[in-house]
Amino acid sequence: MKALLVIDVQNGIVNFSNFDKQLAKIEGIIRDFKASDLPVIFMQHVDDIEESPLFKGSEGAELHPSLSDYPDYIFEKKTPSSFHGTGLSALLGNLGVTQLFISGFNTEFCCMFTAISAFDRGYEVTFIEDATGTVNNADTYEMNGLDIPDFVGTALHWSNAIEVLDYEEYVEHYKLKLS
Repeated sequence: MKALLVIDVQNGIVNFSNFDKQLAKIEGIIRDFKASDLPVIFMQHVDDIEESPLFKGSEGAELHPSLSDYPDYIFEKKTPSSFHGTGLSALLGNLGVTQLFISGFNTEFCCMFTAISAFDRGYEVTFIEDATGTVNNADTYEMNGLDIPDFVGTALHWSNAIEVLDYEEYVEHYKLKLS
């Protein structure tokens, strides 16, 4: 069985910049999974530090309203990996999930860590590169011209362990073929 992970689509991240394109692609994928009656699992990063934009209980930690009606399951996490200290592994096992699709925020942290953690746990992983986004940019890493989602997608693709697609490739390979 397939499942979709939607990682950290929260006000404290999404309101940081214009992520309309990424949100539209994530919503399209969610709708495909819903139409095929496949699980949509949201991960919600929470921090204990009051100054954090994702402080537990704050408006920033809440799911972004554009997608907040979609989750079948929601897990809170405190690390970049969606597996560490959450009930995600148990849920996936109970549901019989063998393939995970990854979308959400931040590409180079929580999305990448979760994709690698899923692979390490034996899941077939599909990382939808342009259905991820990040608040960081080339200046953050002092790497002129760096396209973070493209860089992460390339690194994961070259691993030959994780399937990396852009949204159009996802539509071509999986839309209406999910079940």
